[in-house]
Amino acid sequence: MKLILNKDHWQHYAQLMRLNKPIGTYLLLWPTLWALWIAAEGVPNWWILVVFCFGVFLMRSAGCVINDFADRDFDAHVKRTKQRPLAQDKVSSKEAITLFLILVLMALALVLTLNWLTIGLSVIAVLLAAMYPFMKRYTYYPQAVLGAAFSWGIPMAFAAVTGEVPNLVWLLYISTLLWVLAYDTLYGMVDREDDIRLGLKSTAILFGEMDLVVISVIQGMFLFGMLLVGQQLELSIYYYCGWIVALALISRQMWRCRKREESECFNAFLNNNYIGMVLFLGLVFHYWLG
Repeated sequence: MKLILNKDHWQHYAQLMRLNKPIGTYLLLWPTLWALWIAAEGVPNWWILVVFCFGVFLMRSAGCVINDFADRDFDAHVKRTKQRPLAQDKVSSKEAITLFLILVLMALALVLTLNWLTIGLSVIAVLLAAMYPFMKRYTYYPQAVLGAAFSWGIPMAFAAVTGEVPNLVWLLYISTLLWVLAYDTLYGMVDREDDIRLGLKSTAILFGEMDLVVISVIQGMFLFGMLLVGQQLELSIYYYCGWIVALALISRQMWRCRKREESECFNAFLNNNYIGMVLFLGLVFHYWLG
């Protein structure tokens, strides 16, 4: 495996990894941190925390690279993506695959310091990350596959901390998957017309004129799931304060997207970073002060 090592190519590799757009890393990190704090009851082991934080960064970067590889024949025809390195032939397909493998191997090296259950679950994480970019050719639910991938850090975190995957994990996992499905549909609304023209599929296309109604229902299911998580764990008022702020943020997103303007849909997608953050802060304050 060999990458070209001149300055311009490093800039293109950084763009492939979305180092200039960290929102995806944040959205992947928050559910992982939720799980780590719950599994460790507020005091995660420092090395496990380091492994998961760097692992999130590496796997999100790898996911972006393989996504651009999969979409290299489409991105040049989409307004939002036509400047990407592969779309402009600034990076070759071979270089992209090499970069993807290097990032995955680096993540694997970190996971190998954890227990065998976590290592086994990491294989599924890689498969989900590699599958997602190709799903828009075959199903209207690529966002659901992304949700499965972005939520997989939850069972991995519990496995790393406790050595098992209790039933609560799957409530948290499904709730997070619904959250990802909702916000990535908002993201998909930005590219909807281009995707239709190119023959690609997404939930934004599937939901059609009912998009905001369906997204609101999915967000409601996510919030209900997180409420159940709080009840099962007997969390304190600090968590529920975070939950109420998350409800307010989602309500504001839906209001701002009511006219389906691309810029508002994209900003609503970005705003989900704060939803992940306030729920995490609720957990932190519960375990530290509750």
